[in-house]
Amino acid sequence: MITGSQMKAARALLGIDQKELARLAQLSLPTIQRMEASAGVVRAVVDSLEKVINALNEAGVELIAAGGRSEGSGRGVRLLERD
Repeated sequence: MITGSQMKAARALLGIDQKELARLAQLSLPTIQRMEASAGVVRAVVDSLEKVINALNEAGVELIAAGGRSEGSGRGVRLLERD
């Protein structure tokens, strides 16, 4: 699963805009905009989610689930959950 905030952060790390992510994922710009506007976990067609995740991975971003470990090397960020 991916959140809208993770998508925005991934784009920021890559230095790309929504239009470029749409191109990389082979999705429409409005689809990317709707996904990023989601509060919490993105709710979308599974195929669209997979396209976005694959595009981000291929561009060099590892998405880390809550509680997940990073197996890669390199720099990254993780949002800490606050009580």
